[in-house]
Amino acid sequence: MSPTRKLTYTAIISAITTVTSTMIYIPLGFAKVFPIQHFANVLSAVLLGPWYAVLQALVTSTLRNIMGTGSLFAYPGSIIGAFLAAIIYQKTRTLSLSALGEVIGTGIFGAMATYPIAVLILGQEATLFGLIPSFTISSFTGALMGYGLLKVLVRNNAIGGILNENSTNNRRV
Repeated sequence: MSPTRKLTYTAIISAITTVTSTMIYIPLGFAKVFPIQHFANVLSAVLLGPWYAVLQALVTSTLRNIMGTGSLFAYPGSIIGAFLAAIIYQKTRTLSLSALGEVIGTGIFGAMATYPIAVLILGQEATLFGLIPSFTISSFTGALMGYGLLKVLVRNNAIGGILNENSTNNRRV
């Protein structure tokens, strides 16, 4: 797939994710749980590769913050999750492991990266183990939705050779 097409898909996924952030989110304390972000991360990770997945997460987090529907916690969680999901997919070409990478990347590593932001920058009293469950639940829900959609697309041959284009051997099937 050409870089222009990948960039276009990245922009479309970011736009859809940003628009839905005004409708679908769950406020948990000073964080906003947004499973659609994790859904988009899994799609971007599998269909576009690591750098476009990270770009999608960064653009979406920035737009959500500008619109007031996101928080600073969106950055580390979504970016780390998207990157880990994409790297795992690139190495294994397994959808379920990519979805698991999103959950681990966001739910554990993203929550741990968010803790210093909560304490040092926002001045919020947060416990590390208070952030992990909410991030994990949100990322699990979104990753499961992304995995489900990708399985349906694969079963119906709707995405053709795009699926394996982002693997380490970079071949179309």
